[in-house]
Amino acid sequence: MQAPSSERLTFLLERANFVRQGIIRSLVSAGSGHSAGSLDMADIFTALYHHVMRHDPKNPAWEDRDRLLLSCGHIAPVRYSAMAYADYFPVDELLTLRKFGTRLQGHPERVRMNALETTSGPLGEGLAQGTGMALAAKLDKKDWRVYVVTSDAEHQCGLHMEAMMTAPKFKLDNLTCIIDRNFIQIDGSTEEIMPLEPLADKYRAFNWEVFECDGNDMAAFIQTTEKAKAVTGKPQVIIANTVPGKGVSYMEGDYTWHGKPPNKEQADVALRELEAARTRILA
Repeated sequence: MQAPSSERLTFLLERANFVRQGIIRSLVSAGSGHSAGSLDMADIFTALYHHVMRHDPKNPAWEDRDRLLLSCGHIAPVRYSAMAYADYFPVDELLTLRKFGTRLQGHPERVRMNALETTSGPLGEGLAQGTGMALAAKLDKKDWRVYVVTSDAEHQCGLHMEAMMTAPKFKLDNLTCIIDRNFIQIDGSTEEIMPLEPLADKYRAFNWEVFECDGNDMAAFIQTTEKAKAVTGKPQVIIANTVPGKGVSYMEGDYTWHGKPPNKEQADVALRELEAARTRILA
């Protein structure tokens, strides 16, 4: 797949802005949820749904689709918003986030929406599930790919480390792990609570192909995924360095927004900032 043209990149940047606005509206409607990680992954989810992945919103169970797993299910608002703006369901449905009976639960539930590959919640499971799917594709001689989005802090979970060992054993070059490297978790900095560095070296030691990029630079992320797809014989990891709360000035870099939503007044400020940013994108 070619790099996006300047016109296409403008479209993607505007769409990521819409995704962020959808996140804010859904969180304030729910009155609960996770802001920082959802906002910082808007560029990546926009790129995945609008440029990188092979999928069909009109046929979400298409057998030959690429699989996208969200291991860190608490940032479900970004996935839901990206899906809505990719025409999987009406954008207005975002306002049902975390409501009783909604399809948009606080963590994705596969049985509520067939466009979701897994039910996620307990951290550390996604890479193991994705490894199994990628192995199944190899055994069935299918050419679809598996993308697993993980948080950085869930590398503190043992099951994730087991999957890091397993995927290279089976040479799963159809598996790409994307790490939201925002350096925060609910109690503070990852490097203070349970240090992860040198993170890239750990993956290299497990025989992964390692890439790093600015996760809030749309073009850089797309270019990095293309490099990852060209790798043969081993799984790939993209360490995407992101700014928690990206796009909302009072949230950026502040770990206390990991697990709380804005109130109505804060949401109004955020939406004004995002709309101003959208104007600059289109200028």
